[in-house]
Amino acid sequence: MSGQLESNGQRFYASENLRMAQNWLMELSQQLAVQRVQVENYRTSNLTAASDAYSQLQQTRENLVGVLSGVRLLLMEVEETKLAATAGQLQAGLQGFNLMSNTYRPVYDVLRDFAGKLPVEGTANAAVIGRLMNNVKLGYYPTDPDNISHILRGIQFPMGVTTNLLDPCCGCGKALRQLAQGNNCYTYGVELDESRAEEAQTRLHRVGFGSFFYSRISHEAFHLLFLNPPYLSVLNESGGRTRHEKKFLIESLCHLMYGGLLLYVIPYYRLTQDICRVLCDNFDDLTVWRFTDREFKKFKQIAVLGIRKRRNMEPPDALWLEQYTSDPAAIPSLTELPEDRYALPAQMLEVPVFKGEKFNQKELEQQLRRSGSFSQMMARSELDNGVKRPLLPLSIGQIGLIGGSGMINGLIECDSPHVIKGRIVKVVSTEVEDQFGTDGKHHGTVERQVTSNKMIFNVLTPQGFRALT
Repeated sequence: MSGQLESNGQRFYASENLRMAQNWLMELSQQLAVQRVQVENYRTSNLTAASDAYSQLQQTRENLVGVLSGVRLLLMEVEETKLAATAGQLQAGLQGFNLMSNTYRPVYDVLRDFAGKLPVEGTANAAVIGRLMNNVKLGYYPTDPDNISHILRGIQFPMGVTTNLLDPCCGCGKALRQLAQGNNCYTYGVELDESRAEEAQTRLHRVGFGSFFYSRISHEAFHLLFLNPPYLSVLNESGGRTRHEKKFLIESLCHLMYGGLLLYVIPYYRLTQDICRVLCDNFDDLTVWRFTDREFKKFKQIAVLGIRKRRNMEPPDALWLEQYTSDPAAIPSLTELPEDRYALPAQMLEVPVFKGEKFNQKELEQQLRRSGSFSQMMARSELDNGVKRPLLPLSIGQIGLIGGSGMINGLIECDSPHVIKGRIVKVVSTEVEDQFGTDGKHHGTVERQVTSNKMIFNVLTPQGFRALT
C-alpha cells in the first residue's frame, strides 16, 4: 500500500478536522442550552414559537451526535482510544437525553470539557505526529505476509482457468504475488511511486506507472480485486475533501467482474457509514476479519471480503457492518477464516485495456518481445536470406537500381575477387538554352540548374581501389 497527501499544506487531516470539531462542539453545546431556554419561555405565551424552538433543539442535538460520531473515528485514527471511548459514551448519552429536562448545565459542562481535551494541532503527542508524517512522505505499509497467508487459505481458485488479479495500489507487488503464487493467476498492479513500480515489475505480469485514477483499465475483467489503499485524505476536483479508502473503493470496483471477490484492507475505524453503504450496495456475502493480534495492535487493520453483485432497487441494511467500529473485539480473527470460504468464478476473462498514467518503456519492450506480428515484421524473408541470381543478364539500368539500393554491396567471388559498394550522389549541372521567337530571331538564352542522380561504384580489387561512374 502506498499513498500521497495531495495537499493541505502543513496541516494533517485528523488534527485539522479535530480542531474544526472542537469549534462545533463549543458552538452547538451553547446553542443547545440557549434553545432549551427559548422553548421554556415560549411554552406559556406562544405555542407555535415553542414548537419551532423545540424543532431547532432536536436538530441541534442531531448535529451534536453527528459531530461526536465523527470525532470518535478521528480519535481512533490518531490512537487516542480513551478519548474515543468517551466520545462514544457522550454520543449514546446525548441520544437518550430528555430534551425537556432542566439539568442542562451538566451536559453543557461535560461537552465543553470534552472539547477542550481534543488533541488539536499543536497538542497531539509526538508518536501520533510521527505516524502522520509517514503518510505525508508517501507512507508505505505493505500488507503483512502472515495475514495474506490466512486470507489465501479462504480463497478457492478454479481448476484449469487462469484468473486475473488486480491491485490498484500494489506497492512493490509482494502481496499480490503471494496471492497468485502457484494458483495459475495473471497479476496486474498500479503504483504511484516509480521506484516501487519498477520493483513490482519483477514480481507482477503487468504494472501501470502513475496514479490509478488516471489509468485506463478494462471494466469487469478481473476475478479478484485486492485493495489496500492509503489511509489518507485528499482534495477532490471540486476542492472538497475525500478519503482515499472510499475513493479507491468506488473507483476500482467497476473493474471487478460480477461474482468476483473483493479483498478490502482498511483500519477498522474506517468502516464509516458511507463506506459501509458502498460495500452493502455492491457486494454479497460480506464478512469482516481482524488481522492477527500483533498487526492489529500496530495498524488496526481488518480485511473485508465480499462477492460483487448488481445493485438492488432497495438499499440493504448496512448498520450491522458499521457497528464493528464501536466493538472491534467482536470482529473474528483472520485465523478463523474457513478454508475455501470464497470461490473465484471459473470463467476465462481477457483484459484488452491496461494502461497506467505514465508511459512504461519496459512494459512496451516486454509486449514487443511477446508480439508475434512484430517478430514476423522484423524477421528477414527467405528471399532476403537466400542467394540471389538473376534469370537473365541485367541491363545497365537494372544494375544501377540494384547498386544504388545496396543489394550488391560486399564481396564478389569470381576469377578476380573484389569488394564492391554502390552509392548514388546528387549532381547539379547548369544548362543553357537559346530562346527563338516565331519569326526565327534569337531572343537570348536561359540558364537553369538541373539536379540528377549519379551512380558510383567503389571497387576494391587486388590491384587497388577504383571508382566507376
